[in-house]
Amino acid sequence: MSDSPPEQPASTGSGPLLERRYFIDVQRARHSPAQLMAEVQADVPRFSPEALADFEKTTGDPGPIKTGDEFHITIRGPWNGSVRVTDVGATYFEFITLEGHPEAGRIRFEAHYLDESPDVLRFEIRSSARSRDGLVAFAYDTLGGGKLMQEASWVEFCRRVAAASGGHALADVVVETFRHDEASHVHHTRHE
Repeated sequence: MSDSPPEQPASTGSGPLLERRYFIDVQRARHSPAQLMAEVQADVPRFSPEALADFEKTTGDPGPIKTGDEFHITIRGPWNGSVRVTDVGATYFEFITLEGHPEAGRIRFEAHYLDESPDVLRFEIRSSARSRDGLVAFAYDTLGGGKLMQEASWVEFCRRVAAASGGHALADVVVETFRHDEASHVHHTRHE
């Protein structure tokens, strides 16, 4: 991993911190959260829409992901970048962006039952990131192209995981964004 680019945490980025959450709730899933996550971890690229975001493992052995594995993600437009797996558990895994990725931050994928509805499985993707620099912030967030491409990719990822669960999605994917500006104000948006 010595030839790998350094990690690019949110603290190294520019502009507002964006916390995003994409989730879908599934009733009567035929897989437990751990079984479903094992399927995702075994083949992350299978769940990503190739036309929008193509995952290629560049570091690590074939098969299920492990801490230290790296992926290069080719995203339509100038938004390509690499990520490293920083944490893997039975029901989750997490990536951190690497130097050169348009974003600086982390993204976590998780499956769990809802406390208030134990028969409902939720798959969610949570990210916490800033733009890599001011130019990316302008092009990505202000002009919106990169943001829309990313949202479409993660929404489709959630839909594919829900389909793999064998259950019935209760609604479409919910997308929430918490935008933390420089003055510590938080702006929240939510849509399906």
